[in-house]
Amino acid sequence: MRKYARWRDKFVTTEEILSQVKPGMRVFIGTGVAEPRTLVKGIMESTAQNLQDLELIQLVSLGDTISYPKLDSMKFRLKTFFSGWVASDAISRGQVDLIPCRFSRIPALFENGQIRVDVAFIQITPPDDAGYCSLGVSVDVARLAMENARLVVGEIQPEMPRTTGDTFVHVNDFHYLVEATEPLLVFPRASVDEIYDKVAENVASEIEDGSCIGWSMERLFEALSPHLARKKDLGVHTPFFTDSLMDLVKSGAVTNRRKGSFRGKSVTAYAMGSRALMQWLDCNPMVEFQGVDVLGDPERIRRNSRFVGILPSRRVDVTGQVAFLSGRGNLGVGSSVATEFIQGAASSAGGKVIAALPSRNREGCSNIVISLGDLTNQFNNPEAVDIVATEYGTAHLTGRSVRERALALIDIAHPDDRAALVDAAKEAKIIYRDQIYLAETGHFYPQDIDETSTFKGDLPVRFRPIRPSDEEEMRRLFYRFSSEAVYYRYFSPVKTMPHSKMQEYVNVDFRKAMSIVGLVGERGHGHIIAEGRYVRLADRPWADTAFVVDEDNQKKGIATYLFFLLIRIARSRGIEGFTADILASNTSMFKVYEKSPYPVSARLESGVYHLSIPFCQTAPDRSERISFR
Repeated sequence: MRKYARWRDKFVTTEEILSQVKPGMRVFIGTGVAEPRTLVKGIMESTAQNLQDLELIQLVSLGDTISYPKLDSMKFRLKTFFSGWVASDAISRGQVDLIPCRFSRIPALFENGQIRVDVAFIQITPPDDAGYCSLGVSVDVARLAMENARLVVGEIQPEMPRTTGDTFVHVNDFHYLVEATEPLLVFPRASVDEIYDKVAENVASEIEDGSCIGWSMERLFEALSPHLARKKDLGVHTPFFTDSLMDLVKSGAVTNRRKGSFRGKSVTAYAMGSRALMQWLDCNPMVEFQGVDVLGDPERIRRNSRFVGILPSRRVDVTGQVAFLSGRGNLGVGSSVATEFIQGAASSAGGKVIAALPSRNREGCSNIVISLGDLTNQFNNPEAVDIVATEYGTAHLTGRSVRERALALIDIAHPDDRAALVDAAKEAKIIYRDQIYLAETGHFYPQDIDETSTFKGDLPVRFRPIRPSDEEEMRRLFYRFSSEAVYYRYFSPVKTMPHSKMQEYVNVDFRKAMSIVGLVGERGHGHIIAEGRYVRLADRPWADTAFVVDEDNQKKGIATYLFFLLIRIARSRGIEGFTADILASNTSMFKVYEKSPYPVSARLESGVYHLSIPFCQTAPDRSERISFR
């Protein structure tokens, strides 16, 4: 007490504070790590008769000090704005009242008196020499609660980090002070398994340098941090700051220099995590804490270009409708937070919303379904989700029809679930009734093949294996070809490429064949401009090859790149050589094969060259690479 001698008249015991609380009062309690645990524990354990029919108001309830079983006594009733964490179970049991409200609009409810506060219990840091305390790691609406309450009590917690931003309050703003006897609330880091790590890797592949991101406590974010560590100039505008985000900032990937709002600063409303995080945040000028009205304001979010909203999800239906996680699996994502961050991302220049989840739940059931049914915590706005990520890849939904969305999402479902999803989607008339599906396509899809190269004219092209959902893009590529190009590829004047033909082409059994497509443009909105494939021969360990390149992108080296890529893949899979049939007039394609690192023998028959390319151990000189018979 000696160190607080200047304000000793304000210090009282917990019992003295509770004696001033009357039945029916509304008591505001600080959130999360900033929960004034000594005062709350006093309420929970007291048998005083005046502590009856109290209404406890807490923005985010973590269920640590507030005992949900004691809420059944009807002495207390908790109201909260977040349905995540352990509160979700208590809400479903009727023990807790949920107030649905947008994140940024919560302060207005306190300001206009719609939610009245009689008593405010706020956790603060020790005062400095001038008498200023910090609200620490939870700003939310604490300042408004203090302004509107008739009794304001500060619980001084020496372990609370002193943070910057809109966090400073003076000792004179409090009627009374108590010293904390309970330790600061800290959380262990979430564990990450191999599946979540792969989901996070796929999410990271969709986040560009210079993006601004939101963050939370779920396992997904713990896994995501290492995959973003090599990014450049990331920004942070997030409701929750965690250990994994601290790691990302320490990696150097976060500079905040490209942000349009709070440039140069990571901005948040809450921090939750380990004691190491609390120590790192203490007097750290790189992180600013602001109220939830500032953090959740879609206009402020929008000012940050390339804002990425990441939604850890429980389930997704084939139209792109999402059900959020519930229970301890979810803290920062629910309709109250998600609505505004999705809105901000949608209006941010280059912004996007990514829903992320494992392809299956713990019971082994598919998390990608035909319909969400009556599943709780749904976000009924499928057009708001741009990308869905699982451990099997990413599905881009923007601008796609319901049928195309379904095929793209089935592509990233668990391979064992895809056939059943196709059948169910047919039955629901979401996809074509004659839609085929090869189980081999899913089970043997080579996810490891994904690379980008730059060609003449600074043209970046991404190469990956073909997917069933590429059907429309491959049809568009076909219809861009001239009659001559079609004839060179198919050896006949093919005029149309209907669904029935193209779906057979894009459903590849990767045990017997390989098809690599080349795409240009932004990920998810790119167009296929090239394809190269080989098909194993039935009588020997060789494969037949063919290539097509959009005519506007020929003579740039794309076909040659595909040729060398297919050679590399084929050799790794035990193929000993290639064959090809080329019309004698197709000089462009002949030049591609002339560049082979292995000898090429060519036999001319009826205007068609039949090429054979054995994969020798030693590449010959260029003069020996091709021979005619």
